[in-house]
Amino acid sequence: MKKIAVVCANGKAGQLIVKEAVNRGFDVTAVVKGENRSAADKAIIKDLFDLTADDLAGFDAVVDAFGAWTPETLPLHSTSLKHLCDIMSGSDARLVVVGGAGSLYVNAEHTIRVMDGADFPEMFKPLAAAQGKALEELRERSDVKWTFISPAGDFQADGECTGKYILAGEELTLNSKGESIISYADYAIAMIDEIENGDHVQQRISVVRE
Repeated sequence: MKKIAVVCANGKAGQLIVKEAVNRGFDVTAVVKGENRSAADKAIIKDLFDLTADDLAGFDAVVDAFGAWTPETLPLHSTSLKHLCDIMSGSDARLVVVGGAGSLYVNAEHTIRVMDGADFPEMFKPLAAAQGKALEELRERSDVKWTFISPAGDFQADGECTGKYILAGEELTLNSKGESIISYADYAIAMIDEIENGDHVQQRISVVRE
């Protein structure tokens, strides 16, 4: 049985990741600031920045489902991820990160990202830049068994759960309908699949609905 902790388990993505893991029989601990609203029976009630190495000891994997959207909180994408890396440094546990799509590449040379495109929505550029910066800093860490999972471009919080997805790499991948779309529920399935069977350590991967 896999033993995992889900940081920010009360968020929309966090709750669905916890639910999927619990449904598969994982031993799940929610890490939340306040009351645990996830399906996990166990919880660590602590702010992410107050977590210690001891708090996260003994887990097979730690899921980072942190999210921030306001201008003043966007830098927390980097600082929160750095804190988790620092307290997991040298650990055998995997750190699996809920990432963004804006940093996916649109060319084979990996020099142009989705967020660099002229048609990328202006309102999402700050968030994409913050998540992209966090990923670049994560790439510098060889002391942590991290995996960064980018969703498709259209990441739908309330989208349907189809149970089917395409596992891709660093480049924006379209499905058979020419779409870059995935629901939070299907993303959660892909996340738990990676923890259960995947071996993309120190890699960024991406997922899109079939």
